[in-house]
Amino acid sequence: MTATSPDTAARAAEILSRPTAINGLTVPNRIAMAPMTRMFSPGGVPGEDVVAYYGRRAAAGVGLIVTEGTYVGHPSAGQSDSVPRFHGEEQLAGWAKVAEAVHAGGGTIVPQLWHIGMVRSQGEPPFPEAPAVGPSGLRIGAAEPTGKAMTQQDIDAVVAAFAQAAADAERIGFDGVEIHGAHGYLVDQFLWAGTNRRTDAYGGDLVARTRFAAEIVAAVRERVSAAFPVIFRFSQWKMDAYDARLAETPEELDALLAPLAAAGVDAFHASTRRYWRPEFDGSDLNLAGWTKKLTGKPVITVGSVGLDGEFGKAFQGQGSAVADLGDLLDRLEREEFDLVAVGRALLQDPEWAKKVLAGRFDELAAFDPAALKTLS
Repeated sequence: MTATSPDTAARAAEILSRPTAINGLTVPNRIAMAPMTRMFSPGGVPGEDVVAYYGRRAAAGVGLIVTEGTYVGHPSAGQSDSVPRFHGEEQLAGWAKVAEAVHAGGGTIVPQLWHIGMVRSQGEPPFPEAPAVGPSGLRIGAAEPTGKAMTQQDIDAVVAAFAQAAADAERIGFDGVEIHGAHGYLVDQFLWAGTNRRTDAYGGDLVARTRFAAEIVAAVRERVSAAFPVIFRFSQWKMDAYDARLAETPEELDALLAPLAAAGVDAFHASTRRYWRPEFDGSDLNLAGWTKKLTGKPVITVGSVGLDGEFGKAFQGQGSAVADLGDLLDRLEREEFDLVAVGRALLQDPEWAKKVLAGRFDELAAFDPAALKTLS
């Protein structure tokens, strides 16, 4: 059941249908598909079902698709042989078909480039012999290292892997790239003091902890054309540490973001669990709003868009109604952010964007966790 009024539905259709730009890319509307790990790519190869999955959502009106996280070409990047990889001839050939299908549907697409770092456990696929690596070899919440603290050679190899993946993305027809710097994975492990205890140039204060991320951005920027968009996703929260924070104040957030913007980020993807929550006391701005205010860059907001409950409660049958989008539209009108990333609602209904852009809110269904178990 939906709480959206006819007036809000008409307003949503108008506001969300406006095009916007990220560097040289024009996105046809304000709806993005959030990256969601699906594990439907045996051997790391996206097959015809994955092609159809993304193509269907582009044809139904999603303006910008950010793919599920894809492992960069470093042996320690992942922990599953069913998560797609963004390296290897067969894998990239599969991704080229995905990009072609999205473009045929009228959408734009960027791969999310991913290294999980210390989330990996020793012996996991796709490369079981590879060690778990991180800035200090620390898992979130661990008091002592359980993996390898990265050497300069390790750092250089990972930076090069991200840069190569970005170059390959442009070569095979993608519209940009997103660097996954959020949720407690490798790049975020460098950003967060809880997992970065280094005493060299990559550790210490907040600005020093941005060095690894900034080097990745700069290396990516060097390998792609000037108009090719580079998006950086970040978050305060981490998996298994939902209360973690990189920045306690706007000034600290500025210190975090400024080196990344200077290195070549064209847009930020500010990941929150609930987009409507203010980020700092004394202001209604969410994390995306503060990011745009501080950097002036285009920003994507995300976090339970269109849903009125938390992710975990949906599995208990709670909080599953389709929420009103009036507040979201107000924020877009104020230019607090530029694009709105939708996750679970697009898993639930591949035609979510089409219905919203046409003002057909009465056709939207509440989120069903069973949608996570299929690829359609």
